[in-house]
Amino acid sequence: MSLLTVGTVAFDAIETPFGKTDKIIGGAATYASLAASYFTKNLGLVSVVGDDFPDESIKMLNNHGIDTEGLEIRQGEKSFFWSGRYHNDMNTRDTLATELNVLETFNPVVPEKFKACDFLMLGNLSPEIQMAAMGQIPERPKLVVLDTMNFWMDIALEDLKKAIAKVDVLTINDMEARQLSGEYSLVKAAQKILDMGLKYLIIKKGEHGALLFDNKSVFFAPALPLEDVFDPTGAGDSFAGGFIGYLAKTQDISFDNMKRAIIFGSAMASFCVEKFGMERLIGLSQDEVDERVQDFIDLVQFDISLV
Repeated sequence: MSLLTVGTVAFDAIETPFGKTDKIIGGAATYASLAASYFTKNLGLVSVVGDDFPDESIKMLNNHGIDTEGLEIRQGEKSFFWSGRYHNDMNTRDTLATELNVLETFNPVVPEKFKACDFLMLGNLSPEIQMAAMGQIPERPKLVVLDTMNFWMDIALEDLKKAIAKVDVLTINDMEARQLSGEYSLVKAAQKILDMGLKYLIIKKGEHGALLFDNKSVFFAPALPLEDVFDPTGAGDSFAGGFIGYLAKTQDISFDNMKRAIIFGSAMASFCVEKFGMERLIGLSQDEVDERVQDFIDLVQFDISLV
């Protein structure tokens, strides 16, 4: 198994200044797995849904090379559901409804054939569930990436710190980095968070790009200016999926290659926001992915002389 993703597969209902949806397919693991599928096909997914989750959506995941043997389907129960409304700046939102449903008692079970994964993506879930999944992997993967959010910092900070100490890479946004570290400066915040036991830290800044830190270096990648931004839901998960998917493809976890992975992750996030839900992420061609990455290269490439 090249890449295993553990996270939510869910329903969302979204409202932005550009429109609104009824229930559509969402979830951190769904976005991350779809984004990663454009770089590696040997993918596994561990999550839980109710019997209300459509078969055609599972088939869509399978068609992208995602093995759903680890997707538990609970009869007579409902899938996790989230509803939110975005403000005009598209960076802030109000949660209108959160229904945990099957997620309330989710205990992840990693199938035997997934346990020899080279790369592990722990999507946004409770730290307890993330650690339970990690504990089922007998041999440490080449790289473990964990995504989290301010909600878990509010209610499960000590468990979150324990989970962070067990992984290689943490992905959070700038507000979460400041909350977790108690520092306003992102450079100071990064150092405090790295000291929790990490090798690398990614701080996502939405439309302002992303920062990659290790103990010696920092790298910044801009976001691509887009004409149409309809829905930022899942953009961070798509970024994480593209990032780890590229690393799984290249099998290179050096800092220099992580710089490239940041660009590929940013490219997948830029697709995600162009339509509601994961509509834009489904069925992309290789040419589309390559052209979008080239757009990022063109955005930042320049010649300069210091003499």
